[in-house]
Order: sequence, then structure tokens, then C-alpha cells
Amino acid sequence: MRILSDLDDHHCMALAQSGDGKAFSELVARYQDRIYRFLLRLTGAPDAALDLTQDTFLRAYQSLERWRPDALFRTWLFRIARNIAFDRLRREKLATFVELEEDFALQEDPAAGPEALLETAQRYRLLEAALAKLPAEQRAILLLREIEEMTYDEIALVLDLNLGTVKSRIARARTALLAKIER
Repeated sequence: MRILSDLDDHHCMALAQSGDGKAFSELVARYQDRIYRFLLRLTGAPDAALDLTQDTFLRAYQSLERWRPDALFRTWLFRIARNIAFDRLRREKLATFVELEEDFALQEDPAAGPEALLETAQRYRLLEAALAKLPAEQRAILLLREIEEMTYDEIALVLDLNLGTVKSRIARARTALLAKIER
């Protein structure tokens, strides 16, 4: 009996493509929280993010035969999530940003005093407000890089861009974010 949690994404996808539903379920379990958080921060709407997360996995399942073994599952899945989210954002004109969790903002230094904690929380609120003012495309590329910690190559695959374009868009998004913070 094979233990799916011991297999990497590539092997789980190969099994899923051959009809093993449990292998696909393992991939859903691995990525559902990350996809949901990405979509939540992109749309700013918890219910929409939940629906989009389900749509992402449904579309991924329906597209199993189109996944190529030379592709990373993670980048393929985030591309699906991004495309579904951008379709919805365009259709419904949703473009807000959800606040980072309060406890996340305060985790930086548990030994910090109240003034330091307050200052950190204020900086996160400024960052959240600045991110909310960015266009969805800039928010998405920053989320993939800074929150999902994807490499430039992985982001290029998710967004279907060349590497130079990814680097320049990240630089422009960071510059725009800094400009929004300074206002």
C-alpha cells in the first residue's frame, strides 16, 4: 500500500492522471489553504475566495490530461487560480485587498514591548492600505513573490511571461507600493 503523503507533487499528479482520485485528493489537501489565502488576498472577499478555490481545483481536475510532466504542479495550479480570479475580478469589478491577520503582524518579536508591537501593527496597516490601492495585476505578482515565495522562474510560468518581464513587473509593483506607502 502506497502512502500518498510521502510522494512528491509530480508523482501524485501522474497517479491522478492515471485515474487515482486519492492522489488528486492528496494534492488538494496540500494546496487548498495556500490557494485560498492567495485568492482571499487577491479578491478581498472570503466567500468569493472560497468559491474560487473550489473552482480552481475543479478546473484542475477537469484539466488533468493537459498537465505536462515537465511542469511544476504548484505553478500550474496557481496559474489556474489566478486566471479564474482575474476572470471574476473583470466580470464583477472586484479589486479590494483583505487585511493581513492581526496575529501575523504581531509575530515578529515576541519579546518586543508594547510600543514596538504597536509600531509593527501600524506598519502592517500602512502596507495593507498601500496594497489595496495597487491594480490587481501588481498585487498578484507581489503576492506570488513575497507571500508564496515563488522564484522568478515560477512566477513566469504562473503568469505566462518571460523572465525579464517578471523582474520588471515586480520592480514596478514594488516601486508603486512604496509610492503608495509614502503618500
